[in-house]
Amino acid sequence: MDIIQIIVLGIVQGLTEFLPISSSAHLVLTSILMGWEDQGLLIDIAAHAGSLCAVMLFFRKEIGAMISAAFNPTDAASNRELKIIGHIVIATLPIVIAGILLAEIIETHTRNAHVIAFTTIAFALLLAYADRTGRSLRDEYQLNWRDVLLIGCAQALALVPGTSRSGVTMTVGLMLGLTKVAAARFSFLISMPTILAAITYKSMQVITTRPDVDVPAITGVFVLSGIVAYLCIDVFLRLVNSIGMMPFVIYRIILGILLLVFAVEVSAA
Repeated sequence: MDIIQIIVLGIVQGLTEFLPISSSAHLVLTSILMGWEDQGLLIDIAAHAGSLCAVMLFFRKEIGAMISAAFNPTDAASNRELKIIGHIVIATLPIVIAGILLAEIIETHTRNAHVIAFTTIAFALLLAYADRTGRSLRDEYQLNWRDVLLIGCAQALALVPGTSRSGVTMTVGLMLGLTKVAAARFSFLISMPTILAAITYKSMQVITTRPDVDVPAITGVFVLSGIVAYLCIDVFLRLVNSIGMMPFVIYRIILGILLLVFAVEVSAA
């Protein structure tokens, strides 16, 4: 990989992992525009590892509070944190189960520009509906287990490329009455075990394929993805109340149309 490809892939992954705009759609479009082949599993792992480190670093206080609550469960102040731990576990189960059962089918039948274009646009419209109709009355601590299970099932849909894990979980969160910040925060919190599961799955594939290791490329993508993802989380949480979700909706619709145009041109060629 040349330096340009390393920089672009690191920035694209960092920018799109946590914003509701679909990282898979961007990676496909970037590859089409630049004429690049698939970057390989090790680069995928490095990019996701950078994103995981970013979200863990950003929520380090919350993670510390949850760890403390786990070791001091009788502390009255621990109840809220223990509840969030339970919610994260419940929200993660659907995507893990779906991944185990459906990963091969999804990889075989949905990783194409037509599907990604459709899901990018369709779930953008759902996000627009949630943004306009959401009541914005609750925070993440006021969710019950049924609410969390619904968000978790929505997260499982993100196995289909173009859906956007952060986008679909925020959509359901808004529909359940979460504020925009609460929907985003909970989406970011439940991303941690999900990204870790993705890294584990891809690492198991790497063990069987034994690819060549490009240390500079892996390091560059990891560092860039982490830095950009951290900044994205920070800026998004600061601005989401004032800008809402509509800029991302409009952007996703344009992106989906571009992907569809490219897909049609490729089919006709």
